[in-house]
Amino acid sequence: MTDTRHQDVWLGVDLGTQGVRALAVTDDGRVLGRGSAPLAGHRDGNRHEQSPSDWWDGVRAAIRRALRPLAAARVRGLAVCGTSGTVLLTDSRGTPLTPALMYDDGRAGAEARIAQEAGAEVWRSLGHRIQPSWALPKLVWLTRHGRHSGASALRGARVCHQADFITTRLVGRPVPTDSSHALKTGYDQHTGAWPTAVHEELGLSGLDFPAVLPPGAPLGTVCREAADATGLAEGTPVLAGMTDGCAAQLGSGAWEVGQWNTVLGTTLVLKGVTAAPLHDPDGVLYSHRSPDGHWLPGGASSVGAGALSRAFPDADLARLDRLAAAREPSRAVAYPLVSRGERFPFLASDAEAFMLGRPADDADRHAALLQGVALVERLCLAYVRLLGAPVEGPVTFTGGASRSPYWNQLRADVLGRSAVVPEHTDSALGMAVLAAYGVTRDGAGSGGAGPTPLSAVRGMVRVRTVLEPRPGAARRFAEPFGTLVGELERRGWLPSRTAAYAREHG
Repeated sequence: MTDTRHQDVWLGVDLGTQGVRALAVTDDGRVLGRGSAPLAGHRDGNRHEQSPSDWWDGVRAAIRRALRPLAAARVRGLAVCGTSGTVLLTDSRGTPLTPALMYDDGRAGAEARIAQEAGAEVWRSLGHRIQPSWALPKLVWLTRHGRHSGASALRGARVCHQADFITTRLVGRPVPTDSSHALKTGYDQHTGAWPTAVHEELGLSGLDFPAVLPPGAPLGTVCREAADATGLAEGTPVLAGMTDGCAAQLGSGAWEVGQWNTVLGTTLVLKGVTAAPLHDPDGVLYSHRSPDGHWLPGGASSVGAGALSRAFPDADLARLDRLAAAREPSRAVAYPLVSRGERFPFLASDAEAFMLGRPADDADRHAALLQGVALVERLCLAYVRLLGAPVEGPVTFTGGASRSPYWNQLRADVLGRSAVVPEHTDSALGMAVLAAYGVTRDGAGSGGAGPTPLSAVRGMVRVRTVLEPRPGAARRFAEPFGTLVGELERRGWLPSRTAAYAREHG
């Protein structure tokens, strides 16, 4: 047994929708401590807000619980991830002036159209479109409709992403944001600058947009007040983080060009690695920048495991999984949207869930939903190949749904590809990896040889399972896949170009 008493420890913090998670991890991937704390918000129709002070309370509690088994002095660095597109405004000291508009707050639909038009040339060069869930239109909404709305009332207010609020508290002063969280606020990762002309046209030029650093860059160190609140040692390095989806990818170990990770939770997120940014003419895929200089294209679909909990509330899903194994393929073909509207691999605000055919019973209905998510996952991979992205090696499965052995095997079968399931799938693990990478890189320096590869911290990600597709399984699902693609095209949601490619190469 490995002696972990004197090993370095890295701390990752993940701010989710329903809770905060903290993970203390060694260089060889051993989890020595974990902590969590619940979060609550306010939902009303398309409104979803949370109180930033609740985030800090949750982070303090989660970190203290994660540190209980070890000495705080052993933590050599930490990084924080948050939900992508969540934003608020603060004063110059970091005190909130507005509530936090969460990643799925849908009130900025009109503002998204205005922001898209105002910066059309910029977004075209970046290869994406501004969507209502993004932070930039939410800022426009806050300045027009927020509690302290108005140019004079908010002049000088500081733009703050979810992770920024926590790192500000940890360091004791406002700190730069990271390029990953800044992407949906309009930051141009190609030029490394905010689009100031677009801000001017949108009436945002009076706001204080923070400086931007790459993920893993040093932000500062834990201050005395934060040390007292969290149990961390004063002076512990705080590194710039990434969004929760990117954090999950770091935690998956899918770091090499051509590798892809699918995060399956309430919804489905696909992220991969390319040497250059992908240009998506439909604007549904966007590229983050990897800490090691590569690009992380990806998109988020609205299908996912949330459809199961809706169809079978309080059911024994493991039992339904066992029954579904005899229904391959199901008598029905499902498009299991969790909520109205689709974002990836096509954009259709009017898309709705559907079921073609009549399931024989609950087991068959469950099978159709499981298979439907896997079929959309297959369509997502076909779409990124259509855009010219390499898809090499096994796909990595993370997210809450990866706890289902049957569903993991089914997805490998439908994709016709090998799949890897890591031992730990927390986004907090990805932030521990990033903290280790950032401190190690900063300490070693590049020596003029270019960015340090992420493989330097490869030992932090452990593999739990490797799955191979069962012989003939992909052929069994070829007909349901074609049926789903055809129906999505018939309804006018899936572009014909994408549908034709998927039928031939999917």
